[in-house]
Amino acid sequence: MVNAALRGYAAVVLLAVIAVTLPLSAEAGTGTMELAAVGEDGPVTVFYPTAAADRPVQKHVALMLAPNAAPERGNGRLVVISHGSGGSPWVHSELARSLVAAGFTVAVPRHHRDNFRDPSRPGPESWKLRPGEVSRAIDAVAAHPVLGPLVSTQRVGVYGMSAGGHAALTLAGGRWSPAGFRRHCEAHIAQDFPACVGLLLQLRGSALDGLKTQVALGAINVLFRDDTPQVHLDARVQAVVAAVPFAADFDAASLAVPRVPLGLVLADQDRWLAPRWHGGAILAACQPRCELLAQLPTAGHGAMLSPPPPAALLSAAEVHLLSDPPGFDRAVLPAVDARITAFFRTHLLP
Repeated sequence: MVNAALRGYAAVVLLAVIAVTLPLSAEAGTGTMELAAVGEDGPVTVFYPTAAADRPVQKHVALMLAPNAAPERGNGRLVVISHGSGGSPWVHSELARSLVAAGFTVAVPRHHRDNFRDPSRPGPESWKLRPGEVSRAIDAVAAHPVLGPLVSTQRVGVYGMSAGGHAALTLAGGRWSPAGFRRHCEAHIAQDFPACVGLLLQLRGSALDGLKTQVALGAINVLFRDDTPQVHLDARVQAVVAAVPFAADFDAASLAVPRVPLGLVLADQDRWLAPRWHGGAILAACQPRCELLAQLPTAGHGAMLSPPPPAALLSAAEVHLLSDPPGFDRAVLPAVDARITAFFRTHLLP
């Protein structure tokens, strides 16, 4: 499977060149604007086709974009990106640029208290909120006086990475519960410690590891008792891609036949979300009714952050869990973006 994925990269690039007919001129850029926050929802960053040229823009990474340029109609379809815990729109800008070049409008909601400005509430409480935030981001684009007339929201795509992948799997028809998270961690915390505990504690191979594990299990047992199935249906969502998703708390049977076309991106060297319990488990449950878009044998959890966040903005734990393993070549990422883009073209366009 891995060798097939590697051999497919060249074919993916060729496919993208053949299949993606740009709606704008070669000089066209990627416009961006921010839709204001409403209530407890954060703002929504939108990337869109524009005739304006890109220029250098400094966020927390250097980008080429056309801020606040006049939008133009592309292919009339919307894709929503759900960022990972503590994430931002800018670390998904290369994928957004690929989608915009194919004519898509792309919306990235800032998830409540689980983003780069406020990372105070990650985990199951955020996962409950995220699918609704995706739906309201669709509403916000549809209601915008300029963007709304340029897109149809009857066939929307969703891409999610890490915690965003959890939201994506929920929108694909997945069913999960906080108690499912607890049961997974009670059974597998030694093998999947970073997924269960996040950045709070790290096992270091010392005599304290046993105490750390017991403290973590005690907190998890108290906090995550709710066995109520968590689901979210938005009929407008018609295609989903989940990249390195948190998935161990899902009832795998609920994704054996996904509600919509489902693509997966896996990273075999993921130190944060061990693939056997997360993306790999979902792939095993849903094949052949889902599609493996890429399996990156030397990639870690942060591979699909493109461009990656500067190490200076990360904690030591984040650097360890997100940094690329030795031997991973980011030159493969444009081909992965091209394949994700082609997946959405196949399933969202007439």
